[in-house]
Amino acid sequence: MRFERREHRPFYLLIATPVIAIIAALALAGILISIAGAPVLDAYWRILTGAFGSRLSATETLTRATPLMLTGLAAAVAFRARLWNIGAEGQFYLGAIAVAAASSKLLGNLPTPILIPLLLLIGALAGMVLILLPLWLRLRFSVDEVVTSLLMNFIAVLFVSMLIDGVLKDPLAFGWPQSQSVSDHAMLPKLIARSRLHIGFAIAIVLAIVVHFIQSRTVFGMQSRAAGLNPAGAVFAGVPLGRTLVKVACLSGGLAGLAGAIEVMGVKGYVTTDLSPGFGYAGIVVAMLANLNPLGVVFAAIFTATMFVGADGMSRGLGIPTYIADVTVALSLLTMLIALFFTQYRIRR
Repeated sequence: MRFERREHRPFYLLIATPVIAIIAALALAGILISIAGAPVLDAYWRILTGAFGSRLSATETLTRATPLMLTGLAAAVAFRARLWNIGAEGQFYLGAIAVAAASSKLLGNLPTPILIPLLLLIGALAGMVLILLPLWLRLRFSVDEVVTSLLMNFIAVLFVSMLIDGVLKDPLAFGWPQSQSVSDHAMLPKLIARSRLHIGFAIAIVLAIVVHFIQSRTVFGMQSRAAGLNPAGAVFAGVPLGRTLVKVACLSGGLAGLAGAIEVMGVKGYVTTDLSPGFGYAGIVVAMLANLNPLGVVFAAIFTATMFVGADGMSRGLGIPTYIADVTVALSLLTMLIALFFTQYRIRR
């Protein structure tokens, strides 16, 4: 028995892969739920109703999905070109603190139609800056960007912590380490009244469509895919590899920084060191579940958010730890990797 690489991957197989992976992950997580003494189907039903059973829960799930879409897009764009950006968490925080600083110190008096787009741009630029150093080290010294971008996460969080304990500390926070709040007219409009769901959700969907168009219909998209499939072949064909990777890095880091900006301007209003429960790392899972497809990222982010939000309702109703959601998402990643392997190879006897 041996593995043989497929010459052609059927379209139906690409569509079925994430579905099969999620079903397999739910089946494996069901074993853990049954060991905990709870009925498996009832547990999953409670997750679903906890995430979409009411107007409040549905809007909360979509609000949680918004930063996951953007960090998922950041990972998908980079991974497609074999730029292993593991630093989306740090880029998220840098985009968030850049928005808080610009709003509270520099631009707070601008009119809303100018202020909001400008702050979003500043957040994206901050994310770009953080990824360019690991990319430069790779291009100049062949340093593995997996390590450098990962370590930049810790540097970024510590830098943010220093700022919110120092020059950006809110004097009205009773000593609690948080940044000064962004101005009220810099907050993103709500999509649904009396909810936290904001226009950032629509922005994330539009960006997913734009990124899909860029990757599938532009020269830059072709060059980035070529760089990921075969860097040496891409260079031989005339693709400027270094310049292409810089563009990919800017797009990836910009999306992650934008996620931080939108989370501050749409939900929190200020920055703390626990602003992100791991959006940057979860974005990697989202990107892999979507098979690096920008449109698939939208659905993968909603699935991930459903597990995280719905797990609270399951825990209250059945007494199962909410960590089962983390286990299920992690199992989804593992099963997706296995499924992707079998989309590229078949077993021959």
